[in-house]
Amino acid sequence: NATNLTSGTVPDARFPATLPAANGSALTNLNATTLTSGTIPAARISSLPAGVGGKILQVVQGTSNTAFTQSSPDNSTRYFPSSNKITASITPSATSSKIIVQFQTTIKMESSSSDMGSAMCVKESISGGSTTIIESSGDAYGSGLYFASTVSSNVRSRLFESILRTPNTTSAITYEVGLMSYELTSIELNNNSSTGIITLMEVAGW
Repeated sequence: NATNLTSGTVPDARFPATLPAANGSALTNLNATTLTSGTIPAARISSLPAGVGGKILQVVQGTSNTAFTQSSPDNSTRYFPSSNKITASITPSATSSKIIVQFQTTIKMESSSSDMGSAMCVKESISGGSTTIIESSGDAYGSGLYFASTVSSNVRSRLFESILRTPNTTSAITYEVGLMSYELTSIELNNNSSTGIITLMEVAGW
């Protein structure tokens, strides 16, 4: 009767070849200091202690060197290429993760007005969820490159933006770069076949 065993070690030969199936649901008061290898899945961590976080978990990048031109752009419209986009997708490993979105491209703008401006924006599309257009401010006048006086010819400039998002999802998220303008007759993305780049970084929540 095993109830009489109060000391010593049971020989291996006394155990059956196949042990009963069991799980760890009844185990309590386990000490994490005994964990010496392996990785705890992010889904098993509900929150991080104060001051912990900010680690880069993954990086994704997309590029395009195909020019996209919009003639007679409207000041209130955001324009996105229908193909050959500056785009990338990322799937966060935890709902607490944040996403750093960095994007850059060369823009050419033409205008017959006394002033003009151009800026980039980015479209965030969550799989099975919402789509949001993100920009620095409400128009290209205050969001990007702006000239307050007449320019005798077209202007070309390299623009860069960086934003931080908290999407609160583990679904795939796609980001794509677009254009916005102010008083332009034409605007071009990836001018002269320059390379547009978008970089996505998942950061552990803090």
